[in-house]
Amino acid sequence: MELSSLDLPFEGPLAQRGIGIIAPFDLALERELWRWVPVEVSLHLARTPYEPVPVSMEMARLVSNEQHLEAATKTVLHVEPEVVAYLCTSGSFINGVDAERELRKIICDAGAPDAVTTSGALAEALHHLNMHKIAVLTPYDADLTGKLHEFLAELGVATVSSDHLGLGGGIWRVNYRTIAEHILNADHPDAEAIFVSCTNLPTFDLIDPLESMLGKPVLTANQLTMWASLDRMGLPIVGPGSWHHGMTETVTPE
Repeated sequence: MELSSLDLPFEGPLAQRGIGIIAPFDLALERELWRWVPVEVSLHLARTPYEPVPVSMEMARLVSNEQHLEAATKTVLHVEPEVVAYLCTSGSFINGVDAERELRKIICDAGAPDAVTTSGALAEALHHLNMHKIAVLTPYDADLTGKLHEFLAELGVATVSSDHLGLGGGIWRVNYRTIAEHILNADHPDAEAIFVSCTNLPTFDLIDPLESMLGKPVLTANQLTMWASLDRMGLPIVGPGSWHHGMTETVTPE
């Protein structure tokens, strides 16, 4: 059979556009990340080195080590990502707002065309939405959750209510029912949105039903990171959530 006789549906494959992902060593939710991106986008994953410590303030500092981020960035540059995202909430809020900006600078100085962090993406979304009061749910202990409250306060955002699961590991194993119950518990009438922290906590299929029930945005770590990354590429995010519809203009990070 001649190749010319085949009825091919289109020229292809689609031109690939890439996002580099720097993930903590314990990330187990890669499949959720792919659900957030259009078909032409590929995710190129690198991990920080294994650290024999539980999820804690110590781990957050270890997985945001400057040398580890620089090395991980360089491992994904060969496949030419348009942006490199540091996919870790605690690692990007643990040392405050200025340190989050420095993480993005480290990634760009290592050669990335642009950089995103999960906590930086949260800051961008809250600024874009003009929100100043939120509720928070984390899977962390009280001390690490407190560091998130401090990060938000630096941004001028009040944490009006908060709940945490107190987990030291295995965060990806938490079931949807448990997460939903804690999100409902964390909500507060004064909260303009609810932020669910941690890129290892499954949330994708909860967002739309909980937004319908609560009547406010439910912002999640993976959603925010993918939104900020795709926004820099001029692409819309794919997936649930009411707040990001139509938000395709590039948000300039501070």
